[in-house]
Amino acid sequence: MAANVTYIPPKAAKPETLRVAAYCRVSSDSSDQLHSYATQIKAYTEQIGAHADWELVDVYADEGLTGTRMDKREDFQRLLADCRKGKVDRVLCKSISRFARNTRDCLVALRELSALGVTVYFEKENIDTGTLTSELMVSVSGALAQQESISISQNQRMSYRRRMEKGEFITCYAPYGYDLKGQELVINEEQAAVVRYIFQQYLNGCSVERLAHDLTQMNVPTGFGQSKWWDYPIRYILKNEKYVGDTLCQKFYTTEHLPFINKMNHGEREQYYIENTHPPIVSREVFQKAQALLEKKSAKNVTHIAHILSLKICCGRCGTSYIRRVSLNGFATWVCRKHDRKAVDCSNGRIPETEIYAAFVRMYNKLKENADIILAPALKQLDDLETAMQRENPAMLEINRAIAQVAEQSHNISKLQTAGLLDADACAAKLSSIQTKLTQLRRERRRLLEHDDIEDAISRLHQTADTIKSGPEQLDTFDESLFEELVERIIAESQTCIRFRLWGGVELAEKVRRAKR
Repeated sequence: MAANVTYIPPKAAKPETLRVAAYCRVSSDSSDQLHSYATQIKAYTEQIGAHADWELVDVYADEGLTGTRMDKREDFQRLLADCRKGKVDRVLCKSISRFARNTRDCLVALRELSALGVTVYFEKENIDTGTLTSELMVSVSGALAQQESISISQNQRMSYRRRMEKGEFITCYAPYGYDLKGQELVINEEQAAVVRYIFQQYLNGCSVERLAHDLTQMNVPTGFGQSKWWDYPIRYILKNEKYVGDTLCQKFYTTEHLPFINKMNHGEREQYYIENTHPPIVSREVFQKAQALLEKKSAKNVTHIAHILSLKICCGRCGTSYIRRVSLNGFATWVCRKHDRKAVDCSNGRIPETEIYAAFVRMYNKLKENADIILAPALKQLDDLETAMQRENPAMLEINRAIAQVAEQSHNISKLQTAGLLDADACAAKLSSIQTKLTQLRRERRRLLEHDDIEDAISRLHQTADTIKSGPEQLDTFDESLFEELVERIIAESQTCIRFRLWGGVELAEKVRRAKR
């Protein structure tokens, strides 16, 4: 019996609409109006709108941002996110150098877009990533774009150097106590009063730790608008030549190869000291006295502490402190005292000093990149615990209200002095009286607070978080001052693993290599 076959013709294919987006980026100081930020947005909108089968998704544009780091470009990241959501079929871009100036990041992004079925067309190079041979071409062009970025960076550094040599280069941002108006530093009178207070109190014998505590209690906002002060920014203020009207150029420098990293200049690059570049906040006499006192205290600390790691390392197995040993060839190691006296008493052997330094550098860089993930939960738990404890103690609430009122008085007095309605002597007398009252109230609060260690842990952990926030973006070598600011204790679990206990109680483990015998 013959099969009954019915022919079903295919449906007429509907014209497919291509969802197209554009990405553009220009420097904010570009003088080329044909390629300006606004012009590119307008041009791409018209170009996509001219195709009947194209649908404009959006024009993604970043202005005045670096092209060497993709994570700094908000709209580029938004474009990638929309591609991942399936909102985009095709991306238009002026050139590869506009898309990315780092070959590795460029190819990573293009491979991801290719996997998502999104093609990219670069107008200048006439490259369409939908073709088979595009990746090789992009790699070559990307390398050229990367070299272009390095060349631009070198030109900028040369321009800065020439300006510094002529005494023209001052700063790109205003330090605490100043505002940046155009290219000039102008005194911010409200903040300048705080700077003068810091210098005056320090020369009167007040420690930087005490100053940080007092400014916090006085509700004086920091340069970042925070309410908590720490000793690190106060030391920076005391050492900063900007406050006598001078400028030390190139305190930091940028590496010459990708990825560009900003580093503190410890003599690796030339520096230029320019006098009288802007109005001073304190006199040279006051500033020089502060430097002498800082140097004197630093020398005193060196006398009492033989080594930065002394009394910092303890054995994770027996609890004994570690001791430094130096071989005849100068190789330094740290070892458990019990093991050093008799190896059978403790199995924890020697750890090279250089490995401890390297472990700290690795730990800091991880913490800098993931501070919010690591520190924020611990801070929230401690803050919630303290809040719960104080909520159950009416006397504590009353003390806290009194402290807040006195601190508000202190803030108002500072405002009156800034406005010129209260002279310095009267202000100092009133602030001294307020400080005495605050000391009494805080002593009463400590008496009521049964868990002093919680309040101290919160304060310490906030200090750690602030130090990380204000610290360098990338640490390449061991930094003693940063180590002191962050690390309370090192616990040597074994010869291959140590734990850094930060101020505030957070502990982070790092692997180390054993000492060679």
